[in-house]
Amino acid sequence: MTFEMQYKITIGEYRVVALDSVTIIKSVENLADTATIVIPGAYINKSLHIEDKIHEGDAVEIHLGYDYDILLEFKGYVNSISTDDSTIKIECEDALYLFRKSLKDIEYKAINVNTLLTNVCNEINGINKDNGTLTNYKPNCNFDYTYQKFVLYKATGLDVLKKIQEETKANIYFEDNILHVHPQYEYIVNEKPVIFDFARNIEKSDLKYIKAVDKNIEVEVSMTLPDGTKKTEKIGKSGGHKINKIVNAANEESLKNAAKNEYNIWVYDGYEGSFTGWLIPYVEPACKINLHDNEYQDKDGNYYKDGNYYVVATETKFSSSGGERKTILGRKIG
Repeated sequence: MTFEMQYKITIGEYRVVALDSVTIIKSVENLADTATIVIPGAYINKSLHIEDKIHEGDAVEIHLGYDYDILLEFKGYVNSISTDDSTIKIECEDALYLFRKSLKDIEYKAINVNTLLTNVCNEINGINKDNGTLTNYKPNCNFDYTYQKFVLYKATGLDVLKKIQEETKANIYFEDNILHVHPQYEYIVNEKPVIFDFARNIEKSDLKYIKAVDKNIEVEVSMTLPDGTKKTEKIGKSGGHKINKIVNAANEESLKNAAKNEYNIWVYDGYEGSFTGWLIPYVEPACKINLHDNEYQDKDGNYYKDGNYYVVATETKFSSSGGERKTILGRKIG
C-alpha cells in the first residue's frame, strides 16, 4: 500500500505552492511551539519576491498528511523571514507570539494564578494589529496557588508565563483559544491511547527499557506552614535527575506520603527516550500512547514490556524525502 504525501500551508492571504521542507517542534515543557517553513527562492525559473506578500505577524496554518487525509499540525504566526541565494526560511511561533505584547504596570496583592492569567489574557485579547484578526484567549488553569504580591513593570504576557512556569514547573501551552496551565502530566488530551507497535508503525527507536532499581532519580517535595516555615522531604538517589514539587500538606506525615507517592510515579520499570514513526497515527504533546512489543511475552501470555506513556514533545519533518514524526516520551501513566 502506498500513500501520496499532501500539504496545505497558508500564510496570511497566500497559499504555499512550492515547498522544500517543514519542521514543527511541539512541547508541553517549552512555552512556544515552533515551525520552520523553507520554500525555494525561485519557482518555475522565476524568482519569488515575497517581501510585499507576507510579513511578520501574518497568521500561519500548516496541514500535513497523506492522500486526502490531511490534519492541522500547526497554527501560529510568522516570527521572522530570512533569505539566501536559493531558499526562503519562514520562522513561525504559536499563540505565544501574541503574548509578547507589553502589559500595563500594576501591583497585584493576594492574587491566584487563574485570576492573574485571566487578567493577562484580557489585555492580550482584541484586534491583532499585525493581521486584523480578533483574538479571545482564556486560561484553563487548575493550579491552586496564590501570590501574596505580583508586580508587573515593563513586562509582557510572555514574562508572566515564564515566571509562572519557573516557580510552579507547570506545563504551559496553547490549544486553539485556550491557554493551558497544568501541573506536569495532569492534563491528557485523549482518553483512548494511540497504539504504537514496534513491528508495525515505529520506523526507528532510541528507547531504553530501564528497571526501577536502576533509575537515578531524587524527588524533593516541600510545603510551607502557616507561620511561613518551609518543610522539605527528599526520597531517592541524589546526583541524578531531580524532581521538585510544592504541596499543601496538612502535616509532616502527609508530606512524607506525598514524597513517597511522587517517587512511585517516576520510578518504575519502563521505557525512556524517543522513537520515530510516520505522520500517521497522529500524536501530539499531552497525548497518551501505548507501546506494544510482541517479542516480550511471559508464560501467562502477558506482554510485560507494554505500557501507556505521556508524550512531552514531538518533532515533525516533512519534505520530498518523506514525512516523519519523532515522539519524546515522558513518564509512564495508567
